[in-house]
Parts: sequence; C-alpha cells; structure tokens
Amino acid sequence: MSNLDQSSNSKGGLRVGVQRFGRFLSGMVMPNMGAFIAWGLITAMFIPTGWFPNETLAQLVDPMIKYLLPLLIGYTGGTMVHGQRGGVVGAIMTIGVIVGSDIPMFLGAMIAGPLAAWIIKKFDKSIEGKVKAGFEMLVNNFSAGIIGGILGIFALLGIGPAVEAISKVLSAGVQGLMNLGLLPLVNLIIEPGKVLFLNNAINHGILTPIATDQARELGQSVLYMLESNPGPGLGILLAYCFFGRGMAKSSAPGAVIIHFFGGIHEIYFPYILMRPILILAAIAGGVAGTLTFMLTGAGLVSAPSPGSIIAYFLLTPKGGYLPMLAGVLVAAVVSFLIAAVLLKTGKQKDEDLESASSRMKDMKSQGNVPNAGITASHREADRASDKASSTVKTDVKKIVFSCDAGMGSSAMGASILRKKMKAEGIDVTVTNTAISDIPPDADVVITQQILTDRARSVAPNAEHISIDNFLKSPEYDALVERLK
Repeated sequence: MSNLDQSSNSKGGLRVGVQRFGRFLSGMVMPNMGAFIAWGLITAMFIPTGWFPNETLAQLVDPMIKYLLPLLIGYTGGTMVHGQRGGVVGAIMTIGVIVGSDIPMFLGAMIAGPLAAWIIKKFDKSIEGKVKAGFEMLVNNFSAGIIGGILGIFALLGIGPAVEAISKVLSAGVQGLMNLGLLPLVNLIIEPGKVLFLNNAINHGILTPIATDQARELGQSVLYMLESNPGPGLGILLAYCFFGRGMAKSSAPGAVIIHFFGGIHEIYFPYILMRPILILAAIAGGVAGTLTFMLTGAGLVSAPSPGSIIAYFLLTPKGGYLPMLAGVLVAAVVSFLIAAVLLKTGKQKDEDLESASSRMKDMKSQGNVPNAGITASHREADRASDKASSTVKTDVKKIVFSCDAGMGSSAMGASILRKKMKAEGIDVTVTNTAISDIPPDADVVITQQILTDRARSVAPNAEHISIDNFLKSPEYDALVERLK
C-alpha cells in the first residue's frame, strides 16, 4: 500500500468506524420502523389526548413500547450477528433487560441482542464438528435454551438496571439542554454528520430511544424532528433550482420531490459536496428549524422514517400542525437564503453532479476523499475484479437491489430499473431489501461497490453487480440490453 493510501486510511479510520457502528445500529432499528410507526399512530389516535380517544384500544400503547419494540430490536440485532439462532437467543436476553427496567429498553435491546448472538455464535464454533451424528438438534435446542436463560437472568439483574441508569442520565442531559434553550445547538453536529453519513448513528442510535421514552410520557417529542427535518435540505435544493448551473440546476427540481415528499435525504448530499461551504446553510437551517420547533411546542408521536413531509403530517399530534409546518418552513427559508447568497457570490463552475455523487459514494464507503486518480484506478480495478469473479446468470427471474437498511437508495434504484424493464417488456421481478435479507432465489443482486462482498456472503449463488450511484448507472442499461 502506498504512503498516500496509508495516510488516507489513517485520516478516515475513525469516521469509517463510526459509520460502520451507525449502520449496525440502524440495521437493528430500520427494519422495524413499521412497528414504531404503528405504535405512534395508535398513540396519536387513541390515548386520552388523541384524535379518537378510546380506552380499550389505548391498551395497546404500553405493551407495544415496553415489550414489542425492544424485542423486535433485540431479535433483529441477534439475526445480524448469527442468523435466526442468534435472533432467538438475543430476544431471550432482551426480555431480561425489559423486565429489569421500568422504562422502554431500546438501548438495552441494542446491547443484549447482538451480545447474546455473539456468545451463542462463539459456542457454536467451539463445538463445531464435535457433536455425535443424530444429536445435533438436541444440542442446538438445549444449548440455545440454557445459554439464553442464563443470559436472560444476567440481563435482568445487571444490564437492565445499568442501562436504565444510563438512559436517565442521557434523558436528563437532553432535558437540561431544552430547559436552557440550547437544544438547537445540537444541529451544529447533526447537519455535518448527515453529510458524512453519520445520520443513522445519531438518529436511530441516540435520538430515537430517548425521544420514544419522552413521547410515552408527554405524547410527543421534538427529538424526532432534529435529524429528520426536511427543511434544511429543501432550502439548499431550491437555491440550486434558482441559482445553480448546468446539470445541478436541471436536476434539482426532481431532487426536491424525492427529498421533500419521498424523504430520501441522501439525495441532497451531493449538492453540498459540490460546494462544501453550503454546509453552513444546512447548519443554519437546522438550528433555526429546531429553535422554531421549541418555541412553538412542536413534536411528533413517533420516528418519521423516511423523513418526508408526508410522514410528518401522519405523525403530528392533534393541534400540532401549525408548529410543525412553522419549523419546517423556517428551516427551508433560512437555508435557502444562505445557500442562495453563497451560490450567487461564489465562483461557480458547471457542477458535475455525477462526479459529486461519486464523491459521496467514496465518503460513505471509505470515510475520506482520497486522490482522484487513485480513487478512479481503484474503482476500475474493483470493477474488473467483480466482473471476473461474478457468475453471469442467463435465466434471470428476480433482481434485488440491496443496501444497509433496504430502504432509501436501494428502493430508488429498484424503481428506476423496474421502469426500464417495463418499458422494454421484460418480465422480471425487481425488488429491494437489506443486505441481511437478500432472498435465496435472487438471480441478480445490485449493490454499491463497498457492500458487494457482504452481499456475496449472503447470496453466493447470485450474480452480483456493483454500481457507484443508485440514481444513474450505465449498468442498468447494460443489464436491460442483456435481458432483452
């Protein structure tokens, strides 16, 4: 490895580590967002202050937040480490954390699920090849039950109380920031973190667990809105619509729709990477929006995922629409004005959006932006390696787009390819999933290059195609031509 490569890796090592940790946390929460939204909607409608108060239906609220949601997180975290067997043991340990605490144990589940799965994985490896033929099921079932039971007791007596104490400290810290009126300053970290792809670590690893506990007590929480507010990104994209140049200006209106209504915030990250100084507009918009949320008493009943204005409307409690809209609008106006000034006064080139998207991909996967020549040569070498090592399928029935969470960017890619296939009359199923959920009958799996190796380990018999940008890739057209 060259000295330049070593320097790049050294500088980006911490960021890469945090990004991977954030992806792992989001991997436990994102597949279960439907359950979070279900709980939020039931809460908004049927609690005494809801739209349609109903004492009977409101009985669902407490068991869902105390048992269902933590168990889902613990099970999902376990499956990420050691498949279904890890998920089962992870759920057993998670119930110990739940019973050992009086608050919703999201943080505890994020610890217990993966930890239990790791322990049973180590046990399975230690006895691999040592079990007598015919006794495999007996050993598997009883080892999971015994180890799971012991871990459940340990979680009840140790992890549950410890995590409860940590959660109370974190909640008190957030409440203190709110009481001092300093909560908007959190956006000084959140907005740059989003562009560096730390948003999942911040949102699902820290804010959502605390916000959910707060929403249980108050019926809503402003913390759900700190990272997910679509206003700052909307303002930047609108500034490009009016004051951008070249492809950036022509593509910005479509990006506005995808970002604001679709909730895919990653769509505006390349626009900031083209002009990094625009991060100031995002920060100012985020601070202004959060301040407005606080002053007007805004909040949501559950985590909006994705961060779409539609999700905001669905999860806003009764009487909270004006404060919610005020915060989003103020954030958009502030970020628009600052971005407009920066675009008008700075020297602009005809920005190459495709190049910026490639930079975004490099930052997401590597944690830094290395020398352009080295990056290009590595990418070409990786592509050649991928083509050489990937099986080319001739009879393709199912194409799967896959990313970390199975939502967002992979969903957009699947939609684009599905339209291309339909236009050519090709009868092929095109879907999207998380990498851990790639179905065994997938013929072709399409992922970003950094994720291809993980995808191969899950679906070794499929053809794997690596791409740089889910929104626009020459591999789409090549695949369509091949299948015609």
